[in-house]
Amino acid sequence: MKILVVAPSWVGDTVLAQPLFRLLRARHAGLVLDVLAPRWTAPLLERMPEVRRAVENPFGHGELRLAARRRLARKLAAEHYDQAIVLPNSFKSALVPLFAGIPLRTGYIGELRFGLLNDARRLDGKRLPQIAQRFAALALHRGAALQLPLPALELQVDDARRRATLARLGLDSRQPAASLCPGAEYGPAKRWPAHYFAELSQRLAARGYAVWLIGSPNDAAIGAEIERASSGACRNLCGSTSLGEAIDVLASSALVVSNDSGLMHVAAALRKPLIALYGSSSPAFTPPLSPTATVLKLDLPCSPCFQRECPLGHFNCMMQLTPDRVLAATDFDRIS
Repeated sequence: MKILVVAPSWVGDTVLAQPLFRLLRARHAGLVLDVLAPRWTAPLLERMPEVRRAVENPFGHGELRLAARRRLARKLAAEHYDQAIVLPNSFKSALVPLFAGIPLRTGYIGELRFGLLNDARRLDGKRLPQIAQRFAALALHRGAALQLPLPALELQVDDARRRATLARLGLDSRQPAASLCPGAEYGPAKRWPAHYFAELSQRLAARGYAVWLIGSPNDAAIGAEIERASSGACRNLCGSTSLGEAIDVLASSALVVSNDSGLMHVAAALRKPLIALYGSSSPAFTPPLSPTATVLKLDLPCSPCFQRECPLGHFNCMMQLTPDRVLAATDFDRIS
């Protein structure tokens, strides 16, 4: 059995697709599983043992590029896939499997996808509230009930490569480390305040932890702000690592504190002790799938609002989630 999964573009959603991959592997002995995905998610897929290879999806958001999609489809047709599973809900994401002549094309009914998918499922959002559950259900026959809990997340880390990453970045592996992830691509309403990250850095440093800030180039400015405000209690690595190197750094950490972001899900898949901070978003939809994760949220009447910026202007869902609350939720005896 050869299956092509058309993956989502977000780092976190790519992590949350791993239970689907594991269910497919359990269902089909000798499965060959390839994933069509953006180049930036390849370091995640390379660390998932269920995946044979990541095939680069070169199409940006909103790009149709029909001729280029047909050229990619012709290359994929030579693989003779038995099934394609399309995770994004867009019309465009279902075109390449159709053009490649993949006989069984599975996904949820989305925008104008009748005919593109010949195994189109109607999503029951109440029965499958979490995005990982929605992905995983596509591994099953139509109408089959998804069994919970889902297969566990697990990213594999090469220890030699991990140590090489620490050496390149000048990080001391002998000291216990806490990684803080201050970014969130969706918008500022999902980001814990910078001065709280700075205060937490100082208090963790006082406990003997090296504190590393991890994030993308988009987080470099806020990382620099936190580093300055902490009076040097943390090291700003935002924008200084590839995603693969960020995985290595997180794998080297004794504790991770993160906004609801892609790196939060990476830390969960690495099974790190994790404090996950939720304000405008909800763990009912995208929780960290890890028994070592602790979710902190305040359940204010106005949250979750799912807005990019606080529509009321006070940002209480994060402002009232103080460093004291984070430290109180951290089991230092367990992670020491």
